[in-house]
This record gives sequence, structure tokens and C-alpha cells, in this order.
Amino acid sequence: MFNVDFDILSRNLGVSYARLSSSSFAAVTCCELPKNLEMRLLKVATCNLNQWAMDFDYNLNNIKESISKAKEAGAVIRLGPELEITGYGCEDHFLELDTVTHAWDCLKEILVDDWTDGILCSIGMPVIKGSERYNCQVLCMNRKIIMIRPKMRPADGNGYMEPRWFKPWQQKDQLVDFQLPDEITAAISQKSVPFGYGYIQFLDTAIAAEVCKELFTPLPFHDDLALNGVEVFMNASGSNHQIGKALNTRLRALIGFTRGHGGVYMYSNQRGCDGGRFYYGTQSHRHWAYV
Repeated sequence: MFNVDFDILSRNLGVSYARLSSSSFAAVTCCELPKNLEMRLLKVATCNLNQWAMDFDYNLNNIKESISKAKEAGAVIRLGPELEITGYGCEDHFLELDTVTHAWDCLKEILVDDWTDGILCSIGMPVIKGSERYNCQVLCMNRKIIMIRPKMRPADGNGYMEPRWFKPWQQKDQLVDFQLPDEITAAISQKSVPFGYGYIQFLDTAIAAEVCKELFTPLPFHDDLALNGVEVFMNASGSNHQIGKALNTRLRALIGFTRGHGGVYMYSNQRGCDGGRFYYGTQSHRHWAYV
């Protein structure tokens, strides 16, 4: 297990026990903690956005609006859905180089302005490393990219065909150096970033990302992460709507995890249709527990 040290949290980032209720974007409230526990509050925002496949301008505006609302509510962590820059349902457009290039252009627009100042943002987009495409969560804060987390267990079957477009990341015990595109380097003065499976260690809590199906698979990665001290988990998802899926699958998985490991589990899903074959489940969840 590897961690990335980045002491750049804002003043109000504290211990990782919090509770959130959200609308379609990012309405945030905090829970009341027991008065006998000396801890600060951590506000988090899960944002389920109605993105459209290949509509980069529309998707970018939704992302900016969700970050703005999260910051207005005092959140210091913002989580969006899986592949939110491009939209999840791009299908074979993911194989086009322009799709990835436009995604980087959108991310650059977010990074060069003040959108990520004082807030950790997990943003979903496709990334090419070497000759392979990966479904990634890009973790950004204070106009820098902290880490890129590629999906390790792609969704396949039941209408999903992610292995057609994305390769699963298989180096579980290694963070590698990823050279950022030249235009990103020129814009934010950052040449490289850790890429792979790991977590981010802040001053008084640790944060990690998962992607969609990784929550539900056997031997889930969050078990190892929790044993290494991670307290806040962010899961970006593109899960389709099925009758009973929200309660019988997602909710029970989240409750089971937090009951066993404690901490906070954030889950953000795509909302509505995006021009593809799916109608997405729309739910965002936040669960926390003491252990």
C-alpha cells in the first residue's frame, strides 16, 4: 500500500466522521457528533449529475456548478459521478483520441481557475497511459493534480462493456509516475503525478477513491485501505437503474462496509439519461459509522 503526502487541506478539514444529505447537485449538512468526542467536522459533498455523452461544454458547466455549490455549503471534499467529463455512455467514442484530448481540455479549464481552491475534487475522465486507456478518477486540489486513480475492476455484462474501451489497472502494489500532457504542464506548472492504487494522507485523515463496481466485488480494495488507516472513501459510479437495486445492492453494501470498518463512504452516481442505452439510478449515498 502506498500513500501520497499532501499537506494542503484548508483550515476546517478535520476528523473524517460526517454525514451529508444531497439534492441533485450538492446540498450539504453536517451531523451532530457526541459532545464527549473531541473532533472537528468534515463536510463532504456527493454530486449526482445529469451528464450527456460527448457534450463537453454542458458537462463542464455542471461540474463547475456542483463544485461551486459544494464550496458554498462549506464542503472540503467534492465527489462527482464516473466519467463525468465525457459522460459515461460515449461507447466507441472512448476509442477516439479526441475524446481523451477534450477531457484534458475541460480539466485544464477547471484547474487554471479557482474552482479547486480549498476543496479536494474527484473528477472522472478517461486517461491514456502508454498505449492503454483507463477509466480514472483524477483527484485535484488547489489547482494541482494530486493523484490519478485508474479503475481496477471494469464493469462487464448486464449491458456493460467497459473492457471493450478500458483496460483494468492491475498493479495493486505500485504507484507509478504519470507524465502529464504538455498543455497541462504549461497551464499548472506540474509535470507528473502518482498514478495507480493508493490513498492520500492529509494532516489528520486519509482519503481514497474507488470506482463503481469495485465496491461490490469479492475481496474489495477498501478492506486493505481501511486497514491502512483510510477513513474517507469516495466511490464514483455509473450504475444503471434496476428495481430494488438501490436498496438491495448499493445501500446494503455501504451499510455493511461502514458497520465493519467505520469511517465515511461517499457514493455518487450518474443521473437520468446521457444519450446512451442506460437510465442511471440517480442516487447518491453517504454513510458513516464509529468503530
